[in-house]
Amino acid sequence: MGIFFSFFGSLMIGGIVGFASEKWGFTRNGYLPSIIICLGGVVLFFMLRIMFNISLGSPGLDAIAGAAGALVLVPTARRKK
Repeated sequence: MGIFFSFFGSLMIGGIVGFASEKWGFTRNGYLPSIIICLGGVVLFFMLRIMFNISLGSPGLDAIAGAAGALVLVPTARRKK
C-alpha cells in the first residue's frame, strides 16, 4: 500500500515541478508539454527505484530529480534535429 501512495505522490510532485518550471521561465515548452515531460521522468525514475533499488533518498527527492532531469534532457535532444 505504501508504494501506491508514494507513486501518486511522486506524480503530483512531478506535475508541480513541470508547472513551476514553466511558470518561472526555466523552460519554454508550454505548460502541458512540460508537465508531460516531467511525469515521464518521474515514472522512469520510480521504475529504476523499484527494479534496481537506485535512489537518491526519499521518493519525493527522486521525483524532483527525475522531473528536472527529464526537463533538461528531452527538450535539448529535440532541438538538435
